[in-house]
Amino acid sequence: MSNVANVPDIILEPMVRNAIVEDLGAAGDVTTRSVLPEGTRYKAQMRARQDAVVSGMQVASLAFRLIDPDLIVETVVADGTACKTGDTLMRIEGSAASILAAERVALNFAGRLSGTATLTASYVQELAGTKTRITCTRKTTPGLKLVEKLAILHGGGHNHRFSLSDAILIKDNHIAAAGGIKQVLEAVQRNVGHMVVVEIEIDGLHQLDEVLQTGGADVIMFDNMSTEDMAEAVKRIDGRAKTEASGNVTLGRLREIASVNVDYISSGALTHSAGTVDFGLDF
Repeated sequence: MSNVANVPDIILEPMVRNAIVEDLGAAGDVTTRSVLPEGTRYKAQMRARQDAVVSGMQVASLAFRLIDPDLIVETVVADGTACKTGDTLMRIEGSAASILAAERVALNFAGRLSGTATLTASYVQELAGTKTRITCTRKTTPGLKLVEKLAILHGGGHNHRFSLSDAILIKDNHIAAAGGIKQVLEAVQRNVGHMVVVEIEIDGLHQLDEVLQTGGADVIMFDNMSTEDMAEAVKRIDGRAKTEASGNVTLGRLREIASVNVDYISSGALTHSAGTVDFGLDF
């Protein structure tokens, strides 16, 4: 997997700092303070205990450096890179107390985000040779959206909206509240600037003709539609809009969905159902 550029540390710092403060509690690491002589120094290595696609190394490194700027932190395996069981991912040297204080936060981020990247990579691999790209959704963990979205990129996937302000996405509740497809698309055409992408969700072919007749949609999302109906929808759209399939997306169904030549498949499972990769820190 190719490396993906990281974001500036200053953007990630509030999130990582909050996690550290939460973990330290009111009195800090009472265990380490009780058992280690002050000034004890050590070298540690973060190692993979299973094969994975790595994500969260930037965040883990930041956790150590926020605890103690004097720690020497060397990232061995970059975000977006595949690792094997036993590989050393990061080396840390300096105050043993500082390393231990940051250990769990660093591992939590790295393990969780690598789980997302690894699951994403399996979806990307399943779609190899097709035109269809896999993308995430906004079904992210509150407070962790940015790094989970980065993990999708590290796994070779693509990002959907980061926030409600990124693009127009008209869903069934918008259509119901606005009075129908024609009304909601005409409202968008009146009110939205030319730089904003407009996507509309449909759940059947009965809605598609009205979308195409009214116009104004750059992307049309097929929500929980059958493979046969999606194939017919792609044929009717005939390149006039990008297409996206969503709902009931599983690893085993990806190639079936891609066979209808949709441009994108979006899956909330990439973030809300990814496991955690087992990484450990050894002195």
